[in-house]
Amino acid sequence: MSQIAENFSHIKTGMLKAALQAGRLPQDVTLVAVSKKQPTDKIYDALNTGHRVFGENRVQDAMTVWSPIKKTYPDIQLHLIGSLQTNKVKEAVSFFDVIETLDREKLVDALADEMRRQNKNIPCFIQVNTGEEPQKSGVSPAGLPGLIAYARQEGLTIQGLMCIPPEQEPSGLYFAFLSKLAAQHGLASLSMGMSGDFEKAIALGATHIRVGTALFGVRTS
Repeated sequence: MSQIAENFSHIKTGMLKAALQAGRLPQDVTLVAVSKKQPTDKIYDALNTGHRVFGENRVQDAMTVWSPIKKTYPDIQLHLIGSLQTNKVKEAVSFFDVIETLDREKLVDALADEMRRQNKNIPCFIQVNTGEEPQKSGVSPAGLPGLIAYARQEGLTIQGLMCIPPEQEPSGLYFAFLSKLAAQHGLASLSMGMSGDFEKAIALGATHIRVGTALFGVRTS
């Protein structure tokens, strides 16, 4: 068994335990394997475990890495988990299956126009800046209701909410807050929790966890 396969087994055991302890069905939590800047041999090791859901930060990098892989593995599902600039919307809509970082009306407009142009309906998560950190992307909690309403008005499918809590603060507080916001707006999905806190996120309602380091190791670039 490869090291990657061992890591996947360990993470999935942790996911199973966390879900059962929270009284949830394990199949209701999706592992998004964060493959950004990982060498292709590690990605193929991950694919060899049967895993098919991956997350990438940059549109162009993802297209370079995954275009040839998709020809062999057409059932891959790619999530865009990094900030999306409007000049990359055309490529993002053509290449990704889920966009997790919708955070402003200008991006809503660009995505809605491009999805109509390509005749696609890609589910989106709205990224919420739960800690209201000026250096981070995401709509403010106060701006969330208006952005949801605008996105729905423009015809986007808003599947759920996503957040990246402040690094030096207890993440559980922000996971609980995001869960509350999702419930207020009738959103079923929550993308939250990473390598160091995914069990806590599952306990607080995460439906998608984004795990990179614990699966692939520390990036070298």
